[in-house]
Amino acid sequence: MMAPVVVLLAAALLFGAGVAGLLAATAGSRRLSSRVRRIAARRTTEAPATGLQLRRGTPRRFDVLASRVLPRPEAIRQRLLASGLGLTLGGYLALSAGAALLVALAALLLKAPVALALLGGLFAGLALPHLFIGNRIATRRKRFSKLFPDSLGLMVRGLKAGLPVSECIGVVAREAPNPIGEDFRRVADQVRLGQSLEEAMWSVAKRLELAEFNFLVITMAIQRETGGNLAETLQNLDTMVRMRDQMKLKVKAMSSEAMATAAIIGSLPFAMAALLFVVAPKYIMVLFTAPLGHIFLVVATVWMAIGIFVMSQMVSFEI
Repeated sequence: MMAPVVVLLAAALLFGAGVAGLLAATAGSRRLSSRVRRIAARRTTEAPATGLQLRRGTPRRFDVLASRVLPRPEAIRQRLLASGLGLTLGGYLALSAGAALLVALAALLLKAPVALALLGGLFAGLALPHLFIGNRIATRRKRFSKLFPDSLGLMVRGLKAGLPVSECIGVVAREAPNPIGEDFRRVADQVRLGQSLEEAMWSVAKRLELAEFNFLVITMAIQRETGGNLAETLQNLDTMVRMRDQMKLKVKAMSSEAMATAAIIGSLPFAMAALLFVVAPKYIMVLFTAPLGHIFLVVATVWMAIGIFVMSQMVSFEI
């Protein structure tokens, strides 16, 4: 009886450590931005240091351990940066371990076999944090794309008023809501520290991986090499981005029927399982108690995952 309680306490501690790491990282990000502004204010006539970057200090031991344990730590770190949560590798590892222990403990309490519980816990520890971060990235990118045309319009009006490009970026950083304001503040801070505007923009573009922002960086790079009216170029880019958004909405409206069909078909097995749990629980509990039922569950889960993936690809359109 003590073993499940110990496992539950360990899972709760790991999960709490991950949440605490998330809050600490968010506060550290704010302090880092304030530090950048203080350094930029103290700079006078020193020569700019190209590619200057700030470090948060010596990595914590838990982060070092996470970089050794987690597969592809650099890719995970890039995803964490793109999510905007400020979560470190150590916090990500704590969330993964906590999710794995909680799922394994829940499976053991449901009297599932130890092997199946360990397998389910391992899958949950790998999949659940990955899906959570992916959902945060998708949400952040969607909001960024929605607010991006208004930021372009703000830059165009600033350029037409005679402001330089760097000052226009600072205006967007101050006036635009997050996540656009946060990313443009990052660009403005790097420029204040001596990094070139193009390098700062490309670093943010690499983290965002958004076609709209890549268009802006490429447009500014071409205009810098060839010259011309940047305000007019950005105005054309603004028009193109808005037309692209309108096309996305049209495609979404045309594919809504197929998406609804896919959602209904994908939810039917789970709805039937829940109904059987209410109507005849002994009938469906054989899947969780008998060895043959475990095999059927694994096979059904694999085929359901394949089917959901195929249906999602069928209703997904790239514009």
